[in-house]
Amino acid sequence: MDSEREAQFRKLAADHPTSPMVHFSLGKLLLDERRYAEAVESLRAAVRLQPDYAAALVALGDALIGGGRRDEARQVLEGARATALGQNHPSLAEEIDERLADL
Repeated sequence: MDSEREAQFRKLAADHPTSPMVHFSLGKLLLDERRYAEAVESLRAAVRLQPDYAAALVALGDALIGGGRRDEARQVLEGARATALGQNHPSLAEEIDERLADL
């Protein structure tokens, strides 16, 4: 059975389908629970709604890695790195570089 927190996030996503933050929050919860396929779905929704959402891009990359989809993860993380640099977040870009080096 879904946790109460997950149920709350799912209700928020249903009530606010255009909110990238809601989809990101649900995706992070699912990622933390290692439910990678479900996390990918929610995180893709967040990125679809806000393509420059760097944290969602990184989490999506992590979910893809967790799900064994390394080639897709590399593409997403390379885009996340470019986004982070474009938003003047060099420390995030360094974190992404570490993930990419592990692929």
